[in-house]
Amino acid sequence: MTRDLDITLDRSSPVPLYHQVASAFEKAIRDGLLPPETKLENEIALAKRYNLSRPTMRQAMDQLVQNGLVVRRRGVGTQVVGAPVRRNLRLSSLYNDLQDEGATPQTTVLSLELVEAETEIAEQLNLTRGAEVHHMVRLRTVDGRALALMENWVPRGIADFEQAELESDGLYNLLRRAGIDFRMAHQTVGAGAADARQAELLDTEVGAPLVMMDRTALDSRGIAVECGHHVYRADMYSFDITLVN
Repeated sequence: MTRDLDITLDRSSPVPLYHQVASAFEKAIRDGLLPPETKLENEIALAKRYNLSRPTMRQAMDQLVQNGLVVRRRGVGTQVVGAPVRRNLRLSSLYNDLQDEGATPQTTVLSLELVEAETEIAEQLNLTRGAEVHHMVRLRTVDGRALALMENWVPRGIADFEQAELESDGLYNLLRRAGIDFRMAHQTVGAGAADARQAELLDTEVGAPLVMMDRTALDSRGIAVECGHHVYRADMYSFDITLVN
């Protein structure tokens, strides 16, 4: 696929050649000319193709790696992972954010059951210990690539859920249709490393970096209506934050 990518370099430009190359590859990735899983030629072959030095080509590939567009994998080489999902910190669902970006989210329900709330979950939802909650675990993919592993708890009585509807729509959409008026949420974002189960489900390696998010959502009365623990592949996902003074 790389050999079909035509790059025009302006060697008289003040813009470094490695940046010109990286920008051309980034545009090709975002435009779909280099789709996810595309294996790129090695740096020696690419340097020869575009009449560049190997250090210049390595800088270009390093920039793509830093931007989360390609990964280097032992025994595989350099491979396109696609444009990462960038999400604003706001009270919205991943499902709707992906749709807003023009992506097609897919959901697989790994488990859906009615359970007694453990102490930590009961405290987050302001329930008595042992109160029943809907517990669901879902795998969210976008354009066929695993992106997020989502675990959520919703108090019984707020809504009922079926696997089919959770696989065809977002959780917040279902809750809104059940009459929930979301007003605010307490959210914590951190980092972690993939364990064996997470690595298998997210199609990554054990120890790969993950973005972790915990959230408790409240309705207009200030009542906790949902809490969740989500993990995202760090090479495909980031938060955008705007700070205003």
